[in-house]
Amino acid sequence: MVTVNIDSRGTACPGPLTDIIRAYKKASNGDILVVMATDPGIKADSKSWCDRTKNQLVDVKEKNGEYTVTIKITGKS
Repeated sequence: MVTVNIDSRGTACPGPLTDIIRAYKKASNGDILVVMATDPGIKADSKSWCDRTKNQLVDVKEKNGEYTVTIKITGKS
């Protein structure tokens, strides 16, 4: 299991989601993606992406306009 930190702060949609997809392509089941973003759209985008790809949205936190999204890779076959 590997934890991949993704810093998407300062980018707007679709930047954070593009960064998630780029990291996902290199990830394996069990890996954790931790995405830091300032775009509030990351909340809905990450949930939709996880639902569509069968990955697990572990947590979404917001503090002072910064979002931290944690995703566990479970959808790779």
